[in-house]
Amino acid sequence: MTDREEVVELRGHIIDSLIFSRVLDTIMEMGGDFEILEFKVGKRKTDPSFAKILVKGKDPEHLREIISELRKYGAVPVHTQEVRLEPAPADGVCPRGFYTTTNHRTFVLFDGEWIEVEDIEMDCAIVVYPEERRAVAKPIREVREGELVVVGDRGVRVKPPERPRGRTGIFGFMESEVSPEKPTPTLIRRIAEELEWHRKNGKIVVVVGPAVIHAGARDDLAWMIREGYVDVLFAGNAVATHDVEASLFGTSLGVDLETGEPVKGGHSHHLYAINEIRRVGGLREAVEKGILKDGIMYECIVNDVPYVLAGSIRDDGPIPDVITDVMEAQAEMRRHLKGTTLVLMMATMLHSIATGNLLPSWVKTICVDINPAVVTKLMDRGTAQALGIVSDVGVFLPELVKELKKVRDDEA
Repeated sequence: MTDREEVVELRGHIIDSLIFSRVLDTIMEMGGDFEILEFKVGKRKTDPSFAKILVKGKDPEHLREIISELRKYGAVPVHTQEVRLEPAPADGVCPRGFYTTTNHRTFVLFDGEWIEVEDIEMDCAIVVYPEERRAVAKPIREVREGELVVVGDRGVRVKPPERPRGRTGIFGFMESEVSPEKPTPTLIRRIAEELEWHRKNGKIVVVVGPAVIHAGARDDLAWMIREGYVDVLFAGNAVATHDVEASLFGTSLGVDLETGEPVKGGHSHHLYAINEIRRVGGLREAVEKGILKDGIMYECIVNDVPYVLAGSIRDDGPIPDVITDVMEAQAEMRRHLKGTTLVLMMATMLHSIATGNLLPSWVKTICVDINPAVVTKLMDRGTAQALGIVSDVGVFLPELVKELKKVRDDEA
């Protein structure tokens, strides 16, 4: 074998997950060549498959580029060397050429042992702690001077999500591209069943935009929080503001939520709502003083559901609970996402993408938006596990709550 050739191995459900075909396509698209040396297909649904492929490049550098891309699909060179580590030259600075993570399960070969990288998310560095035999994914700004950072992709193994045969539930049912033509009643029922399972066995994070309130689904989300279908809420100043506006004035953006008609002077209601919360010091104080008596934020507070309100340069006020330092808000989101098993994103492009960027690829993710481009952008930015539903949240959420109630009745 020459220095322009390398043998790689693939293991797992590489056929059903289309990993095998993607590996071959990548080799050809990058101008390389390949030879399949060994291929074993799992005979039963639970059996993994195995492939050994000889990859050929035009020169050693071209081969290295191909192998680097194939690692994203879990391809591992047969002759794997240990990771190369270099100390960080300063706080918040990584060595040149440091390895940048995907959001898939990742392992590094250190001192003869494959160590799984903790806290994995996309676009981080990997720091290895030799004495503890640990590897941790860290954003660049959190890397400290002298910490040992993985450089290059040698000794790194990635394990992308697999799709074994015989799956059940919404994540086996939704396999086509994002489309408004999906069988909505069946789809919502499957989502309700998934949420019920995660309510009992996992951790659900809900990410929402203010359209939930504008579209009249505020009470439905409040019910979900009250009934335990939301373990953490991510939103922005607008969600809290219009939720409080609805509670105090019965309007959202100055429009009566009952009649759909603009209210005289209603354009000031959201500012009055912000001012009232600022006057008493925050949302919790407003609940304790009996000013805020219902709604999304009320249910979060009385049911001890944590929330992260991430600020924006567009914000009015903002409400005191809003975190105006975006890096601090990101850190809080990252902290609350630990242990998450399902994320439901509704009617917010920026918060959905921000959350998706912090998620490992095995966390089940559902994105609901009336604009198909939102789901497409989310997937294009690396959250490939997201399942997209093109729907008005004002229609989707009430139907979801109906199905959740049916699921609970069926299980009672």
